[in-house]
Amino acid sequence: MFSTHFKRVAHSAVAALALSLAVTAQAEPTKVTYLLPAPPSLPAFAPWIIAKEKGYYQAEGLDLTFIAAKGGVDVAKQIGAGNALVGGAIGDTPIIVRPNGIPVRTVAVLGGGGVTMIATNASENIRSISQLKGKTLTVMSYSDTTYYALLASLRKAGLSKDDVDIQAAGPSGVWQLFSANKAQAMAGVPDWVINAEDAGLKYDLIPREQVFESMAQAILASDDAIENHPQIVRGVVQATLRGLQDIIDDPKAAAATFARAVPAYADKQASLEKTLRLYVEHVYAGQPVLGRIDPARLDAVRAFYVSERIVPRDTPLDELYSNQFIETPTAAK
Repeated sequence: MFSTHFKRVAHSAVAALALSLAVTAQAEPTKVTYLLPAPPSLPAFAPWIIAKEKGYYQAEGLDLTFIAAKGGVDVAKQIGAGNALVGGAIGDTPIIVRPNGIPVRTVAVLGGGGVTMIATNASENIRSISQLKGKTLTVMSYSDTTYYALLASLRKAGLSKDDVDIQAAGPSGVWQLFSANKAQAMAGVPDWVINAEDAGLKYDLIPREQVFESMAQAILASDDAIENHPQIVRGVVQATLRGLQDIIDDPKAAAATFARAVPAYADKQASLEKTLRLYVEHVYAGQPVLGRIDPARLDAVRAFYVSERIVPRDTPLDELYSNQFIETPTAAK
């Protein structure tokens, strides 16, 4: 009797354990490598870092690992080569790489503005792109999309890259050389503008209308990922847009969340908040549906790159982007 009862209990325990393991296996999040164009600790990547810190990727059944590549073009090449399904760059990036046979598209763009700012040393009194002639400018790398946006801005003003001295200085050197007066200007993201200011430099921004209307940061996915792993792409897009919305809603609270995730910013929250507000004002603003790619804007950017021979040939517009992961109630909120 005891033996039979014991066996029943043992069988029940084994069955319960098996069921528990099955549920755990089912709930195990999908591991995803997400390539970023620079180190993930930069405030530029706050939407992603906040989304991870607040469990938004986890809620989509994803476990993201961020890995830094060498600029947005490198991110696109790695994704195109199958080394990752998704990554971050600027919305322009597919225009630059697709003619070279790299099969990536933009699947979300984080804001209606351009992420590239051209900052100048206030003591130089530079008020226009044309006044940069003969000056030294820093960029992160020659394979980052901000570099191409700078080239396009120079072209817009009738200058070529030979009219200026462009130094690729890496994600720290880009603002350090600028703040140390070793360059008169810098092309880069808002983070670096605030870094230079925190280092004691008084800066001016070249007016937005003179800077090439490139696009904000974007999520890129390979054609293969879009076709064969749409749930992963959708989950990454939706979770990241939740992180972006948090910043727009409350930059101060977002700065606190980011500092929790990146302890190096624990005592720099005021500066971090300033950076995020620069993003909200200049980059994230002006987008009726969060994340949605504006085909007309993309077309205008593409036309400029082609006409100025920054890219060798035209790519059909519908090969450059997909809004299929955006037009959902969550994204449109």
